[in-house]
Amino acid sequence: MQQKPGLPKAFGDNRRTVPEQKHSVCALDCPDTCALVLNIDGTGRATKIGGDPEHPVTRGFLCGKVAKYLEREYHPERLLYPMRRSGAKGEGKFERIGWDEALNEIANRLTAIASEEGSEAILPYSYAGTMGLLNGSGMDRRFFHRLGASRLDRTICSATGGLALTESQGARFGIEPEQFAHAKLIIAWGANILGTNSHLWPFVVEARRNGAKFYVIDPVKNRTGRAADKHFAVNPGSDLALALGLIHVILCEHLEDRAYIDSYANGFSGLAALAADYPPARVAELTGIAVSDIEMLAREYATTQPAAIRVNYGVQRNDRGGAAVRAIAALPVLTGAWRQAGGGLQLTTSGAFEFNTSALERPDLQKLSALGREARIVNMSQLGQALVDLDKPKVRALVVYNSNPAAIAPNQNKITAGLKRADLFTVVLEQFQTDTADYADILLPVTTFLEHTDLYRAYGHHYVQLARPALAAPGETKSNVEIFRLLAKRMGFTDSCFADSEDQMIEALLASGSPFLKGITLERLERERSVRLNLASEGAPFLPFVQGDFRTASGKFEFGAKALAYTPPVESRFGDATLHRKFPLELISAKNDDSMNSTFGNRADVNQQTSLLSMHPSDAAARNIADGTLVRVWNERGECQLRAKVNGDVQPGVVRARTLGWAKMSPGLSGINHLTSERLTDIGGGPTFYSCLVEVTAF
Repeated sequence: MQQKPGLPKAFGDNRRTVPEQKHSVCALDCPDTCALVLNIDGTGRATKIGGDPEHPVTRGFLCGKVAKYLEREYHPERLLYPMRRSGAKGEGKFERIGWDEALNEIANRLTAIASEEGSEAILPYSYAGTMGLLNGSGMDRRFFHRLGASRLDRTICSATGGLALTESQGARFGIEPEQFAHAKLIIAWGANILGTNSHLWPFVVEARRNGAKFYVIDPVKNRTGRAADKHFAVNPGSDLALALGLIHVILCEHLEDRAYIDSYANGFSGLAALAADYPPARVAELTGIAVSDIEMLAREYATTQPAAIRVNYGVQRNDRGGAAVRAIAALPVLTGAWRQAGGGLQLTTSGAFEFNTSALERPDLQKLSALGREARIVNMSQLGQALVDLDKPKVRALVVYNSNPAAIAPNQNKITAGLKRADLFTVVLEQFQTDTADYADILLPVTTFLEHTDLYRAYGHHYVQLARPALAAPGETKSNVEIFRLLAKRMGFTDSCFADSEDQMIEALLASGSPFLKGITLERLERERSVRLNLASEGAPFLPFVQGDFRTASGKFEFGAKALAYTPPVESRFGDATLHRKFPLELISAKNDDSMNSTFGNRADVNQQTSLLSMHPSDAAARNIADGTLVRVWNERGECQLRAKVNGDVQPGVVRARTLGWAKMSPGLSGINHLTSERLTDIGGGPTFYSCLVEVTAF
């Protein structure tokens, strides 16, 4: 390795050795998908982890959660060996066994269940514990397709917003993060950029230095809202009404770009007719935002070019979430914001990664069920119903990986009841003994993303990245790919795809024929590690809709006004009046800045951060609650215990809890998802996490 400038040459007892550096990619569920650099000492142990300064988006820094990742990597409670349950379900008692014994028991139980009940009685449950394509949706999908298991509808995060973009734009395309630097107005709509998308922030800072204004629309005044030029505290679940109100003002004042609309959009007259019913006065009542602010925001957005909207998935987590995303996505079409670099919208960039996912996942292996049809689909956002109520066949085996449903899924009391069933065989692949792991019959130890090969796309930038193992896998841990490869062999699956190496799986993914992937090969990724998609000529911005070119059947943006009328969420101040009288506070369970869903739920600092409930002083005073008071947060589904944080982060009638701690480490052994419901969004089958009414009382 070359000597770094400024370091003395190595000689005698005064030599200073330069640590070996290895590269990796952050696999956590975050739009930034950071490129990592690790310092490795002479024993192979990582001593430092940092952001790659050569990556155009990572730019050499990491968020607080990943900067501490080595604590997780070397944590003494890391699972290192296969185990079998030795106590009651949920008790968390296990005994060590060998891999052969574990795999044989799993294969025998799954074979018996498939024979006796039908293969649909087996349910996989996974999500984004890793964003790596191979370990997230590779050999596992092949295994369950070949087995004929129930198919999991993975809706719990992005399905609603993604479908909304697909129905309106035809593709999940968005502004490149680098182009935000050119915007003159940036609106963060339900997007806590500083907390959950920190590598976009330098581009926002650059735009502001060049004179751009930065506005935030969010029910919670989080770090990003406090840093904004103006924060608009929208009522929970009323984003659709606000978008329609902005459209009303834009059209009434003739601020739309009619040339762009006429050339590249369908359904304008229907949208105009709908928006006419949402004048600022009505929208102010629904959203809690002043008439003058609604008018100002609409005018500034329509007359400032380029204007960028960073909308995040929080706006879709209510009954009308899909319609909200569609209405917000209509704004840059109405104003022609897509015409310029730095203009448009970003919810996700994932649609540009046109990999050959069919070759990776092999849905063609799916066999017909005993009823002569494809295996049934089970919505992951309704796991409680699936485990307790689903029949013909009943779920008899649950295989959990890349997820912790006993913490992250809604209606936890029902999920717990299902996980305790004596006739349910549960297998959990994990790095730590999570809430879900406590219910496992067989618990398998898996590698971290620093310990295996994987390929990565992003949903916040446009760089394909390859990661090789930077660290040796400890103990007897194995990757998801290897575990499902071994299980396939134990089950007697002889299909050649189960012998594919990781490199063969990557090559299959890249061989899609998409022009966006042309020239991006495994060999090139080995050399460069990170390669931008072929979206435009080198150095040029990606302007997906500058001349229309929407990916819908018509080739135009579809306003879809018939689906956009606003109705308040059931659990909101303007929803079910009887329910609101009983539970008068609207709960927002927003992401915690310093953790990632439940991934770091065993850390003391995360447990402390997620144990707080933000309350407005007026709501606290009415309940004789002071700052720091231990409170009971409850509704008809369940309850949890939190500590009141009386501040100005929320408006009257709203409370906020950061997600997500482990229930077993919380007072009362319950978490925030003991309160949330299994009610679904308007499209996409997503959860309505942010439409949740509660009451709060002091202990």
